[in-house]
Amino acid sequence: MTSTRRRKQPLFEPGLIPAPGALLDWRDAHHFDHRQERPCVLCGRPTAMRSHHGEPVHKTCAENWLTAHPAEARLGRFASDLQPKRREDDEHA
Repeated sequence: MTSTRRRKQPLFEPGLIPAPGALLDWRDAHHFDHRQERPCVLCGRPTAMRSHHGEPVHKTCAENWLTAHPAEARLGRFASDLQPKRREDDEHA
């Protein structure tokens, strides 16, 4: 019997993957789990932060990982939030 490993789907839609050394934009409340802290998948210390895929991870750990693994980063493990489209009214204010 063969098993296929499926990629975990994001819990909410991710945006762009930042360039190595750039900061993630994680303003959406979905990134914070108010119920419990879990060990960060990268450093092992407790965190209430979550990636788009639900992985417990500190934002700074994810940013450091993106810098250290630029080729793997393109696969979208960590990404910024989608930016809301600006309305024309906002641009002329």
